[in-house]
Amino acid sequence: MVAQTRAATAPKPADPALAGARILVVEARYYDALADELLAGALAAIEAAGAQATVVTVPGALEIPAAVAILADDYDAVVALGCVIRGETGHYDIVAGESARALMDLSVQRRLPLGNGILTVETEAQALERARVAEMNKGGGAAEAALGVLALKRAAEAARPR
Repeated sequence: MVAQTRAATAPKPADPALAGARILVVEARYYDALADELLAGALAAIEAAGAQATVVTVPGALEIPAAVAILADDYDAVVALGCVIRGETGHYDIVAGESARALMDLSVQRRLPLGNGILTVETEAQALERARVAEMNKGGGAAEAALGVLALKRAAEAARPR
């Protein structure tokens, strides 16, 4: 298999609707090198949008939803960053599935714009390809997803009759 390399896209101009938005970034640092890349991509996207980021670190992906549930009320959107690499046991399936399910539940129940940047991969090489800002930049993609849903939410709120 040949890996495709994509250059990071140029930052988009700041969206006035997102200026000053408060974004909570919850990162799992179980794999430090991967976390560094995911976080760099997410922070660059948030900064490019003119929003403000607060970063909170938790031990692993399974702890991300609890941190979001505790802290999200003070933020306009959330970005979840982490990585789950398949091992020899069923632990991968539990961590990957339960963290994604819990984040989706929080997002829908609270109408919380959320970008899920928790990588679920077979190997560390796959994780690095997806995490690297110069390649797939999934951290940046997760931040852009959260910001996109936040812009949609704000537009919908502005369009509602008063």
